[in-house]
Amino acid sequence: QVHLVESGGGLVQAGGSLRLSCAASGRTFSTYVMGWFRQAPGKAREFVAAISRSGSSTYYTDSAKGRFTISRDNAKNTVFLQMGSLKPEDTAVYCCAAADRYWIPTSIRGWTSYDYWGQGTQVTVSS
Repeated sequence: QVHLVESGGGLVQAGGSLRLSCAASGRTFSTYVMGWFRQAPGKAREFVAAISRSGSSTYYTDSAKGRFTISRDNAKNTVFLQMGSLKPEDTAVYCCAAADRYWIPTSIRGWTSYDYWGQGTQVTVSS
């Protein structure tokens, strides 16, 4: 079992930046693939980014490429999502998730690949 808690959300003006954090409990954080998902009102849950156990591999949804950066600090049991050039369409609840699996590019985008989820943090981008 792993417990995930997100923080760092808030209200930001379009073009601004936010850094989300996800703190994980447990002593085996480095064994988990970590991902970020988001869900806006009336829309389906959307994959945003994922990072491999070592941090050597990352993957982003097209809308996040060039604007968002996922990273992790295994010594601190924390994964981050640095978001820049924010747009109103980025407004959503952002959740982090952990997968007790190997890095598989074809499946890492799917929510069913993840075993544990945080409660989410609200990100609101004003126009």
